[in-house]
Amino acid sequence: MKDYFIRMFNYDSHANRQIIELVLQHPEKAEAVKLMAHLLFAQNIWLNRCKGFPIPPGALWPDWPATDLPGMIDENGQAWVNYLATLQPGDFEKIISYKNTKGIPFNHRLSDILTHVINHGTHHRAQAGQYLKTAGVTLPITDYIFYVREQE
Repeated sequence: MKDYFIRMFNYDSHANRQIIELVLQHPEKAEAVKLMAHLLFAQNIWLNRCKGFPIPPGALWPDWPATDLPGMIDENGQAWVNYLATLQPGDFEKIISYKNTKGIPFNHRLSDILTHVINHGTHHRAQAGQYLKTAGVTLPITDYIFYVREQE
């Protein structure tokens, strides 16, 4: 499972970089910037929850400039891979207890949280892509299977 999730988080970073590249070319698409900033901040929140750390301060929908996002993609991706590398096979079934942003407590398996983080990224990249399409941008192919083909 460790190798699988490392591959998924590497894919996530790759796909994020593809969309951010276009966002940087079209900063007038503030909605796309906002979505990508949210995606990246949410990744930090979830990583801290998984590690048992307090969530980082800040708005869930931060108002970050597009130029800050590429570095955050690399930092997030590396932080997730570093965390995953420390895990043992049984850790993926471990229950993570956390509170949502409204303070409501939840308990979920680590593997389910990891899957959520990847799906959350896919969801918001697609939304950002829709905003970019309205600017006439041709979107890259960010499908996972294309990433796998590139890696082979």
